[in-house]
Amino acid sequence: MVVTSQGNPTTPVPPPSAAVATTAGRPGRPRTVRKPGRHTPTRSAAARRRDLPAALLLILPAVAGFAVFFAYPTLRGIYLSFTDFHVLTPPHWVGLANFREMSGDDVFWHSLLVTVYFVVLSVCFGTLISLVTAVVLHRVARSSVLRGVILLPFLISNVIAALVWQWMLDPQLGVVNIVLRHLTGHSILFFGSGGWAIPSLAAISIWKWMGYYALLIFAGLQTIPSTIYEAGRVDGASEVQMFRRLTVPLLRPILVMVVVLTVINSFQVFDIVQVTTRGGPANASNVLQMYIYDKAFRQFDFGYAATLSLALFALLITVTFTQLRLARAGESDLN
Repeated sequence: MVVTSQGNPTTPVPPPSAAVATTAGRPGRPRTVRKPGRHTPTRSAAARRRDLPAALLLILPAVAGFAVFFAYPTLRGIYLSFTDFHVLTPPHWVGLANFREMSGDDVFWHSLLVTVYFVVLSVCFGTLISLVTAVVLHRVARSSVLRGVILLPFLISNVIAALVWQWMLDPQLGVVNIVLRHLTGHSILFFGSGGWAIPSLAAISIWKWMGYYALLIFAGLQTIPSTIYEAGRVDGASEVQMFRRLTVPLLRPILVMVVVLTVINSFQVFDIVQVTTRGGPANASNVLQMYIYDKAFRQFDFGYAATLSLALFALLITVTFTQLRLARAGESDLN
């Protein structure tokens, strides 16, 4: 009890920390103040915890497949790259000896240059042809049948595509050389000439993957608003100018993805080379994958082959991240 200056007693006022919280509009009704740091689990959180065992059970086959067919072979290959392993004998640790041998291997550097030549042809011409095809499908030809026909080569296996083109480019019976003899009077050794081997293989690869990459670019074209092209027409821009100034810049993320996929697929080319040229003539088409295959399954030097594979893996990672970094793949002018 507190006595005021007039002598009237008053009720003591509690400190602010002990004050009773009231709800707005209803004075005097206390409400519960939740202590900081405590969380009451909701129904959804409890349900998620109950579903966790079932979720783990469902993803277990995928995790097991990844561990058996991807993670373990990768780690095993990295280990074998530091060993001398010839199948019939146990692996013998040699440290960096295989890498020193690779640095002085002239066949390896020649195969790398041949592979880079193949990659450059596939990326430059493949991306350009796929881009033009996608733009034609989007702006001119809207037939679903035509789009399906362009995608058909992608559905054919690489071995079948290589066999068909090997027959078509045959110097004696090939359809292409028959036409060339009628037009020029002579035929071309597409797979038997050192100057024509890699361009011929790159043409097969471009034909095989063109439909798939064109479909990716076509999907990117669907995201560009039509109002942009309408504004370009109002400003008097031609179709070629809108292609250069609008379509290509707005497709940068898709084009970067297409280029990265083309580089990865081109560096790993093997089946069409094995079917058509087998690395010939005179190692003119001996790409890096062919050299790795020769070391592993013909010379049975699996340790050195694992070293070559690891070098190719490191090269692909470096090239991919460099492309994504320089091309600003995560940015788009549509933003």
